[in-house]
Amino acid sequence: MSFTQLLTDYGYLAVFLGCLLEGETILVLAGFAAHQGHLSLAVVLAVAFIGGTLGDQMFFWIGRTWGSSLQVRFPGFSERSRRLIGLLQRYDAPLIVGIRFMYGLRIVGPIAIGGSGVSPWRFALFNLLGAAIWAPLIGGSGYLFGHAVQALLGDLERFEEAGLVTIVVAALLIALIRGLARFRSKS
Repeated sequence: MSFTQLLTDYGYLAVFLGCLLEGETILVLAGFAAHQGHLSLAVVLAVAFIGGTLGDQMFFWIGRTWGSSLQVRFPGFSERSRRLIGLLQRYDAPLIVGIRFMYGLRIVGPIAIGGSGVSPWRFALFNLLGAAIWAPLIGGSGYLFGHAVQALLGDLERFEEAGLVTIVVAALLIALIRGLARFRSKS
């Protein structure tokens, strides 16, 4: 089974699962795959919107249920959470919409917001708005990246397998580097 076939068979599932968590890298890759014709851009954006919304809602409810115990158990979370709650008191709507765009706060942010006493309905409304902005912006950037690469290299069909593997390897390296940076900042 080729990499292209795996992408076609499991691409939407990967987008959904990736967007439940942080999702930017997988969404850019899915936008690129949509440009190549392996996935539908409209379906990628819809799946990313649903996955991103559900992921943040899930983390919000984790914070609402276990927020204070998480702050005690994870001091790094507690520090980020305190700073976020200070901003939340003044700018709750823009912060809820924009939290998914802030490096290092994509998971911690909704948990902290859930523990802060923000109404679940208010969070849900602004979370939906944030996901509606985020999915086409990030997925569309991957699609536009495909256009740019095609303009530079011409027919991408001959580079397709190698290009997709290179992009996935680059994405994994970026994720690894980000993970190591987070680990180092905690120690």
